[in-house]
Amino acid sequence: MSKNLFITATGTDVGKTYVTALILKKLRENGKNAAYYKAAMSGNRRRTDGSLIPGDALYVKKASGIQQPLKEMCPYLYERAVSPHLAAKIEGNPLEMEQVLSEFDAVCSQYDYVTIEGSGGIVCPLRFDQQKIQLEDFIQARQLNCLLVADAGLGTINSVVLTAEYMKARRIPLKGIVFNRYQQGNKLHEDNLLMCQYMTGVSVLACIQYRDTQLDIPFEVLEGLYQ
Repeated sequence: MSKNLFITATGTDVGKTYVTALILKKLRENGKNAAYYKAAMSGNRRRTDGSLIPGDALYVKKASGIQQPLKEMCPYLYERAVSPHLAAKIEGNPLEMEQVLSEFDAVCSQYDYVTIEGSGGIVCPLRFDQQKIQLEDFIQARQLNCLLVADAGLGTINSVVLTAEYMKARRIPLKGIVFNRYQQGNKLHEDNLLMCQYMTGVSVLACIQYRDTQLDIPFEVLEGLYQ
């Protein structure tokens, strides 16, 4: 079975998919048999035949250079660009945890390292009808280590600390933070880094600047996050 790492964020549009692609690229370049997985993906476009294109997965595949087939990457695709639980209600395709876990386990059986991308932030309902399923239920079911992606700019202290405290209260292991859209020499960004580390006790492992194509983290450190 594979070693796994879950990528979460302080919210939507922080750069989770971009960072996930850089992580997978680094694994591939270091000779690792690496794969991607996402339980539910919203905001997808349709092909001419009407089928949905898994947009995040396609981006990760192209940017990282991994050879994994798209069909293995995400069991639940939705067209509406809303939370998965609402998209499922509108489109009539509710998520089943058994399918999410069985397809995840199948990917884990084929690859050495599996990087799992969350939907939105850590507080994300995947299903809300007669069944109530949260994103963290998937994390807990497979006891996944987590890496937190945060924007380096204004407001990140609040969002990082609240996310870290939420995860701590639920015993979700947070192994590190990645700052996206970081500007070297920007006093706000540099102070945010120091304050987030101080207030959470969690290290900022990498700072990604605009259009970076490599993850600035030693491979041994990255590999050590996987469990």
